[in-house]
Amino acid sequence: INGVDQAMIIKSRDVTHPVLLYLHGGTPDYFLTQDYPTHLEDTFTIVWWDRRGAGISYRADTPPITLGQLLDDTRAVTDYLRERFGQEKIFLMGHSEGTFLGIQAAARWPERYRAYIAVAQMADQRRSEVLAYDYMLQRFKGVGDTGMVRKLEAAPVTMAGGTPAAYLTVRDKAMHRLGIGTMHEMDSVASGLFLRSLRFREFTLGDKINLWRGKRAVGVSVVWDEALATDLAVAVPTLAIPAYFLHGSYDYTCLPAGAGLLRAAVGAGDGVLHLCTLRPQPQLRGTRAGTADTAGGHPGRDDPPRRREIGG
Repeated sequence: INGVDQAMIIKSRDVTHPVLLYLHGGTPDYFLTQDYPTHLEDTFTIVWWDRRGAGISYRADTPPITLGQLLDDTRAVTDYLRERFGQEKIFLMGHSEGTFLGIQAAARWPERYRAYIAVAQMADQRRSEVLAYDYMLQRFKGVGDTGMVRKLEAAPVTMAGGTPAAYLTVRDKAMHRLGIGTMHEMDSVASGLFLRSLRFREFTLGDKINLWRGKRAVGVSVVWDEALATDLAVAVPTLAIPAYFLHGSYDYTCLPAGAGLLRAAVGAGDGVLHLCTLRPQPQLRGTRAGTADTAGGHPGRDDPPRRREIGG
């Protein structure tokens, strides 16, 4: 793909079904389908693509990765799938980091996509991180966790200063301890992701090692600096295709409130799924279609029945 070997896994009950290209988040998550089946292959020809430098596409000699390259790769993979399966347009789904790419790809090349589907849509990520930081600091003070309070106070997140390196080292641990991270019931990356990846039967040992080598190389996200510097409500003022936004009520990785602001600014085509804008307290529940009330940053894994109800 544009000169770099990259891998994808394609699953389908019927290859005449509509093609759905899935753009993963900061960690490629196909391995989670073993414990959390999506059943997307029943309706779509689902394509789990590991982008350059990530997952089973990881190579130690991968050159520095840019946002422009990732968008060009997305277009190239899209065109490959359109030609391979004989479909003029395909569906595009993004999760977390993948939504930062996905919504921009959908805006640039609407003639290639039937609809855009976002799971934990990034919007104004810098503001999202400030709100998450403030909430976590308040919660840890409330429960008397002085150790976590010290770590957070030593690395304040602000609109001016962004996310200090010291904050990023504690971010995942703090979020998962409060149930506002990847999945609401997941208490750590080690138990919720790492151990599950090791048990995944479809990957070789080398694949599993590369999954985490790639994650270690990029940190939170390969496009983190760009995401913090971009307000997508400004960068993507309109979409010419239908768009659907799914969020977990407990998600603080990409705050639903931020995506609500984004949705309000995006004039999507017919069929847009309107979501309520959730205030930044995970105890509150969404009240309209499109929110998974028990879910964190990965509502498709946390609340699969709700995801199927929304997606059906």
